[in-house]
Amino acid sequence: MTTEAFANPVSADVPFDIRSLPKVSLHDHLDGGLRPATIIELAEEIGHQLPSTDPVALGAWFRDSADSGSLVRYLETFDHTVAVMQTRAGLQRVAREFVEDLADDGVVYGEVRWAPEQHLAKGLSLDETVEAVQAGIEEAIAAVEESGRHIQVGQLITAMRHADRGQEIAELAVRFRDRGAVGFDIAGAEDGFLPSRFAGAFTYLAEQNFPTTIHAGEAAGLESIQSALVDGRALRLGHGVRIAEDIEVEFSPDEANEADLGMVTLGHLSSWVRDRGIALELCPSSNLQTGAIAAWGDSVEQHPIDLLFQTGFRVTVNTDNRLMSGVTLSSEFELLVEAFEYDLDDLLALTLNAAEAAFLPLEEREALVDYITEAYTALR
Repeated sequence: MTTEAFANPVSADVPFDIRSLPKVSLHDHLDGGLRPATIIELAEEIGHQLPSTDPVALGAWFRDSADSGSLVRYLETFDHTVAVMQTRAGLQRVAREFVEDLADDGVVYGEVRWAPEQHLAKGLSLDETVEAVQAGIEEAIAAVEESGRHIQVGQLITAMRHADRGQEIAELAVRFRDRGAVGFDIAGAEDGFLPSRFAGAFTYLAEQNFPTTIHAGEAAGLESIQSALVDGRALRLGHGVRIAEDIEVEFSPDEANEADLGMVTLGHLSSWVRDRGIALELCPSSNLQTGAIAAWGDSVEQHPIDLLFQTGFRVTVNTDNRLMSGVTLSSEFELLVEAFEYDLDDLLALTLNAAEAAFLPLEEREALVDYITEAYTALR
Protein backbone atom coordinates (compact mmCIF):
# COMPACT_ATOMS: atom_id res chain seq x y z
CA MET A 1 0.00 0.00 0.00
CA THR A 2 1.13 3.55 -0.76
CA THR A 3 0.60 6.67 1.34
CA GLU A 4 1.31 10.24 0.21
CA ALA A 5 0.18 13.84 0.55
CA PHE A 6 -2.62 15.37 -1.49
CA ALA A 7 -3.54 19.06 -1.62
CA ASN A 8 -6.37 20.99 -3.20
CA PRO A 9 -5.36 22.82 -6.43
CA VAL A 10 -4.35 26.47 -6.54
CA SER A 11 -6.65 28.87 -8.36
CA ALA A 12 -5.72 29.88 -11.90
CA ASP A 13 -7.40 31.71 -14.77
CA VAL A 14 -7.72 30.11 -18.21
CA PRO A 15 -7.49 32.97 -20.73
CA PHE A 16 -7.84 30.87 -23.90
CA ASP A 17 -10.43 29.13 -26.05
CA ILE A 18 -10.64 25.50 -24.96
CA ARG A 19 -12.40 24.49 -28.16
CA SER A 20 -9.37 25.57 -30.19
CA LEU A 21 -7.02 23.30 -28.25
CA PRO A 22 -6.06 19.96 -29.86
CA LYS A 23 -7.78 17.10 -28.06
CA VAL A 24 -7.73 13.31 -27.88
CA SER A 25 -10.99 11.40 -27.44
CA LEU A 26 -10.69 7.80 -26.23
CA HIS A 27 -14.16 7.00 -24.86
CA ASP A 28 -16.95 8.12 -27.17
CA HIS A 29 -19.80 5.83 -28.28
CA LEU A 30 -20.98 6.01 -31.89
CA ASP A 31 -24.60 5.32 -30.96
CA GLY A 32 -24.38 8.01 -28.28
CA GLY A 33 -23.20 10.80 -30.56
CA LEU A 34 -25.91 11.24 -33.19
CA ARG A 35 -27.31 14.61 -34.19
CA PRO A 36 -31.00 14.89 -33.21
CA ALA A 37 -31.95 16.08 -36.70
CA THR A 38 -30.28 13.02 -38.21
CA ILE A 39 -32.17 10.69 -35.87
CA ILE A 40 -35.44 12.28 -36.97
CA GLU A 41 -34.66 11.95 -40.67
CA LEU A 42 -33.47 8.35 -40.43
CA ALA A 43 -36.38 7.37 -38.18
CA GLU A 44 -38.87 8.74 -40.68
CA GLU A 45 -37.29 6.66 -43.44
CA ILE A 46 -37.80 3.41 -41.53
CA GLY A 47 -41.04 4.27 -39.73
CA HIS A 48 -39.54 4.32 -36.24
CA GLN A 49 -41.52 6.35 -33.70
CA LEU A 50 -39.61 8.88 -31.61
CA PRO A 51 -40.55 10.81 -28.46
CA SER A 52 -40.44 13.99 -30.57
CA THR A 53 -39.82 15.00 -34.18
CA ASP A 54 -38.50 18.41 -33.23
CA PRO A 55 -34.66 18.41 -33.05
CA VAL A 56 -34.49 20.71 -30.03
CA ALA A 57 -37.16 18.83 -28.11
CA LEU A 58 -35.68 15.46 -29.01
CA GLY A 59 -32.24 16.53 -27.84
CA ALA A 60 -33.78 17.68 -24.55
CA TRP A 61 -35.58 14.34 -24.18
CA PHE A 62 -32.31 12.44 -24.51
CA ARG A 63 -30.60 14.66 -21.94
CA ASP A 64 -33.48 14.44 -19.45
CA SER A 65 -33.69 10.67 -19.79
CA ALA A 66 -29.95 10.31 -19.28
CA ASP A 67 -29.90 12.63 -16.27
CA SER A 68 -31.67 10.11 -14.06
CA GLY A 69 -28.89 8.75 -11.86
CA SER A 70 -29.49 5.27 -13.25
CA LEU A 71 -27.22 3.50 -15.72
CA VAL A 72 -30.10 1.19 -16.71
CA ARG A 73 -32.36 4.09 -17.71
CA TYR A 74 -29.38 5.83 -19.32
CA LEU A 75 -28.86 2.80 -21.56
CA GLU A 76 -32.54 2.74 -22.56
CA THR A 77 -32.07 5.90 -24.60
CA PHE A 78 -30.01 3.87 -27.04
CA ASP A 79 -33.11 2.04 -28.25
CA HIS A 80 -33.81 4.99 -30.53
CA THR A 81 -30.31 5.66 -31.79
CA VAL A 82 -29.54 2.00 -32.51
CA ALA A 83 -32.86 1.67 -34.34
CA VAL A 84 -31.80 4.17 -37.00
CA MET A 85 -28.36 2.57 -37.45
CA GLN A 86 -29.41 -0.69 -39.09
CA THR A 87 -28.57 0.04 -42.73
CA ARG A 88 -25.32 0.66 -44.55
CA ALA A 89 -26.41 4.20 -45.44
CA GLY A 90 -27.51 4.96 -41.88
CA LEU A 91 -24.29 3.68 -40.32
CA GLN A 92 -22.15 5.49 -42.86
CA ARG A 93 -23.95 8.80 -42.35
CA VAL A 94 -23.85 8.57 -38.56
CA ALA A 95 -20.12 7.73 -38.60
CA ARG A 96 -19.36 10.58 -40.99
CA GLU A 97 -21.21 13.17 -38.94
CA PHE A 98 -19.75 11.76 -35.71
CA VAL A 99 -16.20 12.40 -36.93
CA GLU A 100 -17.09 15.80 -38.39
CA ASP A 101 -18.44 16.87 -35.00
CA LEU A 102 -15.26 15.66 -33.29
CA ALA A 103 -13.14 17.73 -35.67
CA ASP A 104 -15.32 20.80 -35.10
CA ASP A 105 -14.60 20.41 -31.38
CA GLY A 106 -10.83 20.39 -31.90
CA VAL A 107 -10.28 16.63 -31.64
CA VAL A 108 -7.21 15.55 -33.62
CA TYR A 109 -7.28 11.89 -32.63
CA GLY A 110 -10.36 9.89 -31.69
CA GLU A 111 -11.41 6.33 -31.08
CA VAL A 112 -15.03 5.47 -31.90
CA ARG A 113 -16.44 2.57 -29.92
CA TRP A 114 -19.53 0.70 -31.01
CA ALA A 115 -21.03 -2.80 -31.05
CA PRO A 116 -21.53 -4.26 -34.55
CA GLU A 117 -23.76 -7.04 -33.17
CA GLN A 118 -26.42 -4.41 -32.42
CA HIS A 119 -26.75 -3.39 -36.06
CA LEU A 120 -27.85 -6.57 -37.83
CA ALA A 121 -31.65 -6.18 -37.73
CA LYS A 122 -31.96 -5.20 -41.41
CA GLY A 123 -29.79 -7.99 -42.77
CA LEU A 124 -26.28 -6.57 -42.65
CA SER A 125 -23.46 -8.93 -41.77
CA LEU A 126 -20.95 -8.07 -39.06
CA ASP A 127 -18.30 -7.32 -41.67
CA GLU A 128 -20.68 -5.09 -43.63
CA THR A 129 -21.44 -2.99 -40.56
CA VAL A 130 -17.73 -2.38 -39.90
CA GLU A 131 -17.16 -1.54 -43.55
CA ALA A 132 -20.02 0.97 -43.50
CA VAL A 133 -18.72 2.73 -40.40
CA GLN A 134 -15.21 2.82 -41.83
CA ALA A 135 -16.51 4.34 -45.06
CA GLY A 136 -18.18 7.11 -43.07
CA ILE A 137 -15.04 7.72 -41.02
CA GLU A 138 -12.90 7.98 -44.14
CA GLU A 139 -15.37 10.36 -45.82
CA ALA A 140 -15.24 12.65 -42.80
CA ILE A 141 -11.45 12.53 -42.54
CA ALA A 142 -11.18 13.52 -46.20
CA ALA A 143 -13.60 16.41 -45.68
CA VAL A 144 -11.70 17.60 -42.62
CA GLU A 145 -8.41 17.47 -44.53
CA GLU A 146 -9.94 19.47 -47.37
CA SER A 147 -10.88 22.18 -44.87
CA GLY A 148 -7.25 22.52 -43.84
CA ARG A 149 -7.59 20.65 -40.56
CA HIS A 150 -6.48 17.21 -39.43
CA ILE A 151 -8.06 14.30 -37.61
CA GLN A 152 -7.21 10.61 -37.20
CA VAL A 153 -9.86 8.12 -36.08
CA GLY A 154 -9.90 4.41 -35.26
CA GLN A 155 -12.67 1.97 -34.41
CA LEU A 156 -12.98 0.19 -31.08
CA ILE A 157 -14.96 -2.94 -31.90
CA THR A 158 -17.19 -3.74 -28.94
CA ALA A 159 -18.97 -6.87 -27.72
CA MET A 160 -22.06 -6.63 -25.54
CA ARG A 161 -21.22 -8.18 -22.19
CA HIS A 162 -24.69 -9.68 -21.61
CA ALA A 163 -24.61 -11.55 -24.95
CA ASP A 164 -22.65 -14.62 -26.02
CA ARG A 165 -20.76 -13.35 -29.06
CA GLY A 166 -17.48 -12.36 -27.44
CA GLN A 167 -15.28 -14.71 -29.44
CA GLU A 168 -17.02 -13.86 -32.70
CA ILE A 169 -16.66 -10.11 -32.14
CA ALA A 170 -13.04 -10.51 -31.06
CA GLU A 171 -12.31 -12.29 -34.32
CA LEU A 172 -14.15 -9.53 -36.20
CA ALA A 173 -11.95 -6.90 -34.57
CA VAL A 174 -8.76 -8.74 -35.47
CA ARG A 175 -10.03 -9.27 -39.01
CA PHE A 176 -10.27 -5.49 -39.43
CA ARG A 177 -7.06 -4.56 -37.62
CA ASP A 178 -5.54 -3.21 -40.83
CA ARG A 179 -8.83 -1.73 -42.04
CA GLY A 180 -9.74 0.69 -39.28
CA ALA A 181 -10.04 -1.34 -36.07
CA VAL A 182 -7.56 -0.33 -33.37
CA GLY A 183 -8.89 -2.11 -30.28
CA PHE A 184 -11.55 -4.22 -28.58
CA ASP A 185 -14.01 -3.44 -25.78
CA ILE A 186 -16.95 -4.94 -23.92
CA ALA A 187 -19.85 -2.69 -22.94
CA GLY A 188 -23.41 -2.75 -21.68
CA ALA A 189 -24.76 -3.77 -18.30
CA GLU A 190 -21.61 -4.10 -16.18
CA ASP A 191 -23.00 -5.26 -12.85
CA GLY A 192 -23.28 -9.05 -12.87
CA PHE A 193 -21.35 -9.51 -16.12
CA LEU A 194 -17.66 -9.64 -15.26
CA PRO A 195 -15.02 -9.61 -18.01
CA SER A 196 -14.21 -13.19 -16.99
CA ARG A 197 -17.34 -14.12 -18.97
CA PHE A 198 -15.25 -13.56 -22.12
CA ALA A 199 -11.97 -14.99 -20.82
CA GLY A 200 -11.51 -17.14 -23.93
CA ALA A 201 -12.00 -14.19 -26.26
CA PHE A 202 -9.53 -12.10 -24.30
CA THR A 203 -6.97 -14.91 -24.46
CA TYR A 204 -7.45 -15.00 -28.23
CA LEU A 205 -6.92 -11.23 -28.46
CA ALA A 206 -3.77 -11.47 -26.37
CA GLU A 207 -2.46 -14.21 -28.65
CA GLN A 208 -3.17 -11.92 -31.59
CA ASN A 209 -1.42 -8.99 -29.86
CA PHE A 210 -4.58 -6.92 -30.15
CA PRO A 211 -5.23 -4.26 -27.46
CA THR A 212 -8.25 -4.09 -25.18
CA THR A 213 -9.98 -1.39 -23.20
CA ILE A 214 -12.75 -2.64 -20.97
CA HIS A 215 -15.72 -0.92 -19.38
CA ALA A 216 -15.07 -1.46 -15.68
CA GLY A 217 -15.47 0.52 -12.49
CA GLU A 218 -18.61 2.37 -13.60
CA ALA A 219 -21.74 0.44 -12.55
CA ALA A 220 -19.65 -2.12 -10.64
CA GLY A 221 -16.65 -1.74 -8.39
CA LEU A 222 -13.26 -3.20 -7.65
CA GLU A 223 -14.12 -6.79 -8.58
CA SER A 224 -15.01 -5.64 -12.07
CA ILE A 225 -11.76 -3.70 -12.40
CA GLN A 226 -9.74 -6.67 -11.14
CA SER A 227 -11.41 -8.95 -13.69
CA ALA A 228 -10.75 -6.42 -16.48
CA LEU A 229 -7.06 -6.43 -15.65
CA VAL A 230 -6.66 -10.16 -15.03
CA ASP A 231 -9.16 -11.80 -17.38
CA GLY A 232 -9.29 -9.05 -19.99
CA ARG A 233 -5.63 -7.96 -20.02
CA ALA A 234 -7.00 -4.41 -20.22
CA LEU A 235 -4.52 -1.71 -21.18
CA ARG A 236 -7.11 0.96 -20.33
CA LEU A 237 -10.20 1.05 -18.12
CA GLY A 238 -13.42 2.37 -19.61
CA HIS A 239 -14.44 4.86 -16.91
CA GLY A 240 -12.59 3.09 -14.09
CA VAL A 241 -13.73 5.83 -11.72
CA ARG A 242 -14.55 3.41 -8.93
CA ILE A 243 -10.86 2.57 -8.54
CA ALA A 244 -11.19 5.41 -6.02
CA GLU A 245 -12.95 2.90 -3.75
CA ASP A 246 -9.46 1.48 -3.16
CA ILE A 247 -8.11 4.85 -1.99
CA GLU A 248 -8.37 6.27 1.50
CA VAL A 249 -8.05 10.02 2.13
CA GLU A 250 -7.71 11.66 5.53
CA PHE A 251 -7.95 15.46 5.45
CA SER A 252 -6.52 17.93 7.93
CA PRO A 253 -6.41 21.75 7.72
CA ASP A 254 -3.23 23.34 6.40
CA GLU A 255 -3.47 26.93 7.60
CA ALA A 256 -0.21 28.00 5.96
CA ASN A 257 -1.54 27.18 2.50
CA GLU A 258 -5.18 28.00 3.27
CA ALA A 259 -6.19 24.59 1.94
CA ASP A 260 -6.98 21.11 3.11
CA LEU A 261 -4.04 18.74 3.20
CA GLY A 262 -4.86 15.09 2.85
CA MET A 263 -2.94 11.89 3.35
CA VAL A 264 -3.78 9.46 0.59
CA THR A 265 -3.38 5.72 1.02
CA LEU A 266 -3.60 3.51 -2.05
CA GLY A 267 -4.61 -0.14 -1.85
CA HIS A 268 -2.88 -2.86 -3.82
CA LEU A 269 -5.27 -2.67 -6.80
CA SER A 270 -5.21 1.10 -7.13
CA SER A 271 -1.41 1.08 -6.75
CA TRP A 272 -1.18 -1.43 -9.56
CA VAL A 273 -3.35 0.68 -11.87
CA ARG A 274 -1.49 3.89 -11.08
CA ASP A 275 2.06 2.57 -11.02
CA ARG A 276 1.71 0.84 -14.38
CA GLY A 277 0.08 3.81 -16.09
CA ILE A 278 -3.16 2.02 -16.93
CA ALA A 279 -5.27 4.84 -18.33
CA LEU A 280 -8.62 5.75 -16.80
CA GLU A 281 -11.15 6.86 -19.42
CA LEU A 282 -13.10 9.19 -17.12
CA CYS A 283 -16.29 10.85 -18.33
CA PRO A 284 -17.25 13.51 -15.74
CA SER A 285 -20.81 14.38 -16.80
CA SER A 286 -21.75 10.81 -17.64
CA ASN A 287 -20.29 9.52 -14.36
CA LEU A 288 -22.49 12.00 -12.53
CA GLN A 289 -25.62 11.15 -14.52
CA THR A 290 -25.35 7.38 -14.18
CA GLY A 291 -24.58 7.45 -10.48
CA ALA A 292 -21.08 6.07 -10.93
CA ILE A 293 -19.73 8.64 -8.44
CA ALA A 294 -22.65 8.48 -6.01
CA ALA A 295 -20.35 7.29 -3.23
CA TRP A 296 -18.47 10.61 -3.40
CA GLY A 297 -21.29 13.05 -4.07
CA ASP A 298 -23.78 14.44 -6.54
CA SER A 299 -21.81 17.23 -8.21
CA VAL A 300 -18.86 17.49 -10.55
CA GLU A 301 -16.91 19.18 -7.77
CA GLN A 302 -17.15 15.94 -5.80
CA HIS A 303 -16.00 13.74 -8.68
CA PRO A 304 -12.84 11.85 -7.63
CA ILE A 305 -11.17 12.79 -10.93
CA ASP A 306 -9.08 15.48 -9.23
CA LEU A 307 -7.97 13.10 -6.49
CA LEU A 308 -6.93 10.57 -9.13
CA PHE A 309 -5.21 13.20 -11.27
CA GLN A 310 -3.24 14.72 -8.40
CA THR A 311 -2.11 11.35 -7.08
CA GLY A 312 -0.58 10.37 -10.38
CA PHE A 313 -3.12 8.18 -12.16
CA ARG A 314 -3.13 8.38 -15.94
CA VAL A 315 -6.40 10.29 -16.07
CA THR A 316 -7.98 11.04 -19.43
CA VAL A 317 -11.09 13.16 -20.05
CA ASN A 318 -13.87 11.89 -22.30
CA THR A 319 -17.52 12.43 -23.21
CA ASP A 320 -18.98 8.89 -23.25
CA ASN A 321 -22.19 9.85 -25.07
CA ARG A 322 -22.34 13.38 -26.40
CA LEU A 323 -26.04 13.25 -27.28
CA MET A 324 -27.29 11.81 -24.00
CA SER A 325 -25.13 13.98 -21.79
CA GLY A 326 -25.43 17.09 -23.95
CA VAL A 327 -21.67 17.63 -23.88
CA THR A 328 -18.58 18.00 -26.02
CA LEU A 329 -15.01 17.28 -25.03
CA SER A 330 -14.47 21.03 -24.81
CA SER A 331 -17.38 21.45 -22.42
CA GLU A 332 -16.06 18.60 -20.24
CA PHE A 333 -12.73 20.40 -19.97
CA GLU A 334 -14.57 23.61 -19.15
CA LEU A 335 -16.40 21.82 -16.34
CA LEU A 336 -13.11 20.72 -14.84
CA VAL A 337 -11.60 24.19 -15.14
CA GLU A 338 -14.58 25.61 -13.27
CA ALA A 339 -14.74 22.83 -10.67
CA PHE A 340 -11.04 22.40 -9.93
CA GLU A 341 -9.50 25.58 -11.33
CA TYR A 342 -7.28 23.69 -13.75
CA ASP A 343 -4.87 25.78 -15.81
CA LEU A 344 -3.25 25.29 -19.21
CA ASP A 345 -0.62 22.94 -17.81
CA ASP A 346 -3.30 20.72 -16.31
CA LEU A 347 -5.24 20.51 -19.57
CA LEU A 348 -2.03 19.70 -21.44
CA ALA A 349 -1.20 16.93 -18.97
CA LEU A 350 -4.67 15.41 -19.30
CA THR A 351 -4.48 15.57 -23.09
CA LEU A 352 -1.02 14.05 -23.21
CA ASN A 353 -2.24 11.25 -20.94
CA ALA A 354 -4.81 10.42 -23.59
CA ALA A 355 -2.34 10.70 -26.46
CA GLU A 356 0.10 8.37 -24.75
CA ALA A 357 -2.69 5.85 -24.06
CA ALA A 358 -4.01 5.88 -27.64
CA PHE A 359 -4.06 2.57 -29.48
CA LEU A 360 -1.49 3.76 -32.01
CA PRO A 361 2.03 2.60 -32.92
CA LEU A 362 4.75 4.23 -30.79
CA GLU A 363 5.95 6.50 -33.58
CA GLU A 364 2.46 7.83 -34.20
CA ARG A 365 1.86 8.40 -30.48
CA GLU A 366 5.12 10.34 -30.27
CA ALA A 367 4.13 12.45 -33.27
CA LEU A 368 0.73 13.11 -31.68
CA VAL A 369 2.36 14.14 -28.40
CA ASP A 370 4.71 16.51 -30.24
CA TYR A 371 1.85 18.07 -32.20
CA ILE A 372 -0.21 18.70 -29.06
CA THR A 373 2.74 20.02 -27.10
CA GLU A 374 3.70 22.45 -29.86
CA ALA A 375 0.13 23.76 -30.05
CA TYR A 376 0.03 24.42 -26.31
CA THR A 377 3.50 25.97 -26.34
CA ALA A 378 2.35 28.45 -28.95
CA LEU A 379 -0.22 29.79 -26.46
CA ARG A 380 2.34 30.72 -23.81
